[in-house]
Amino acid sequence: PDFLAPLEAALDRLLVAPERVLDVGTGTGAAARLAGSRYPDAEVVGVDVAERMVDEARRLTDSPRVTYRAADAERLPFDDGSFDLVTLNNMIPFFGELARVVAPDGHVAVAFTGGAGTPIYVPPERLRHELGRRGFAEFAEVSAGRGTALLARRS
Repeated sequence: PDFLAPLEAALDRLLVAPERVLDVGTGTGAAARLAGSRYPDAEVVGVDVAERMVDEARRLTDSPRVTYRAADAERLPFDDGSFDLVTLNNMIPFFGELARVVAPDGHVAVAFTGGAGTPIYVPPERLRHELGRRGFAEFAEVSAGRGTALLARRS
């Protein structure tokens, strides 16, 4: 029941609602649907490398503002600075691509549902370091449920 709690806690820190959201490694679309319900005026795109996951996400989503496409997180098919918010929930962060697609003053939220016990886990120190060298600042670390998340703003 607390699967999305760390991501929700990170999003609680946003002061301005985003207009365009990208959920990387969307899987069945849970985080994308969360963003869609949380930001009712935003366009939300979920991407996953697995076409079957994208198909399942589409099946589970009933909002025309939340769409999905198959894409590789190492080579995202979007223009530079396309998104105000990029979310990752239990996903490997490809830092260069995150920095490329996040707009100036945009945010990235990286969440791990089981904290350090999450099979795909990157310690907050490494997240801060890698994002910091790519122009991100104003880091906020949060804990919620069994997990942790980091929110960073691109300056």
